[in-house]
Amino acid sequence: MTTNPTPSAVEYDERLGVPLRWWALATMFLATLLLAFLVATPAWVAFTATGVLVAMVAGLFVGYGAARVSVRDGVFHAGRAQIAVPLLGEVTALDAQARHRLAGVDADARAYLLLRPYLRRAVRVDIADPADPAPYWLVSTRRPAQLVAALSAARDAAGAQ
Repeated sequence: MTTNPTPSAVEYDERLGVPLRWWALATMFLATLLLAFLVATPAWVAFTATGVLVAMVAGLFVGYGAARVSVRDGVFHAGRAQIAVPLLGEVTALDAQARHRLAGVDADARAYLLLRPYLRRAVRVDIADPADPAPYWLVSTRRPAQLVAALSAARDAAGAQ
């Protein structure tokens, strides 16, 4: 008896984490603030204030970089938003110029945007659901070709059922 392997429930998953250079810049900035505080205030005030700022910056970076883009179980997730794959239309990978243009001059105010300034490339996902007010989703990603392939495969799989 042979068993067919079940396809993975997760076809694509990416966390849009803050890049290392942001952490390095924040570390240098906070070290500079610590030195300034040490000169101007008692040591305990300087260390306390800097500790609070470190916690705030870390929380901000972790929270901002926690957004996930995934395709799993026939649903496309982009940040907090989700939509069933059969309701998707055309999916297009965008380079930096096309992303910039679509997020700016050619933008539609009704579109759902999940953009990160440190990610230059994105994917445009047209929405085929007439009840959805958003004509498309514009989603930043580090791997646009793989996201397009995952969405296309999931849409084909949903259409075959």
